[in-house]
Amino acid sequence: MSKGFWEKLNKPFFVLAPMADVTDAPFRRVIAKYGKPDVTYTEFVSADGLFLGGYDALVKDLEFTEDERPIVAQFFTSDPERMKKAAELAVELGFDGIDINMGCPDRSIEKQGAGSALMKNPQLAKELIKAAQEGAGDIPVSVKTRVGYNKDELDEWLRALLEAEPAVITVHARTRKQMSKVPADWSYIKRAVEVRDNLKSDTLIVGNGDVTDIKDARAKAQESGADGIMLGRAIFGNPWLFDESKSEVSIEEKLKVMVEHTKLFEELVPHKNFSIMKKHYKAYVQGWDGAKELRIKLMEAKTASGVEETVNEYLNK
Repeated sequence: MSKGFWEKLNKPFFVLAPMADVTDAPFRRVIAKYGKPDVTYTEFVSADGLFLGGYDALVKDLEFTEDERPIVAQFFTSDPERMKKAAELAVELGFDGIDINMGCPDRSIEKQGAGSALMKNPQLAKELIKAAQEGAGDIPVSVKTRVGYNKDELDEWLRALLEAEPAVITVHARTRKQMSKVPADWSYIKRAVEVRDNLKSDTLIVGNGDVTDIKDARAKAQESGADGIMLGRAIFGNPWLFDESKSEVSIEEKLKVMVEHTKLFEELVPHKNFSIMKKHYKAYVQGWDGAKELRIKLMEAKTASGVEETVNEYLNK
């Protein structure tokens, strides 16, 4: 089992979660510049799509800069052969690691037998890990998953995954059924660490779910014994999340970085719908008097220059 860059990290290490239409190439560049995590993940990419006709559009989701290293490419599929090819592609593109999504609750992904559906099929899950390892060579293969499908199945499920010896397993502290409707239960992460230790496995355990900031991440690492912590939604509107020295961000600074983010979005992912940026505007522009009026105006913008104009107007009032 190759652990690659993972074993060089100081513990606990802090990881940026893969989030569809959020941690895309433009936002990752902004994060790398203002508050770099120890490890960055791409958005998840369909291995089926890559090799069944969607290559040109999907390969754009795998673009990254040197500043983002170490960076892990995340794929989803239920086909071991395509998983192997995706891993080979990731090696070719220069990624530091490969991750298999076994936790996404999206129905369209589950219909393909991928994402959360793999929790119902441990044998296939193991085959996918093995296939990725074959394609990856010396590059470490990891898995991101949940604690069970409809109920807590952590012990059996984790044992099955550990048999395939992935370098890292990230456990989201909820079941598939719970989605994000209930608070994450970090006692699951503590138990995941115990299961791993009892089996004398070398696989690293990363905890994920409702982590608000790095201080909270340190506390959760301490109480659960996890080797690392993955942060997701807390990054919205806060590219400084991983920079512990940055306690205050002025409104002006926030808005300028938001404009920078928008320009990168327009430049790097012209194939994506501009309205994807709206969820970011909601997150960047909140928490002060006058934020709501500015947000309403930003929701009408259709281009990066329109956003910049609106922001300049606001700042020069």
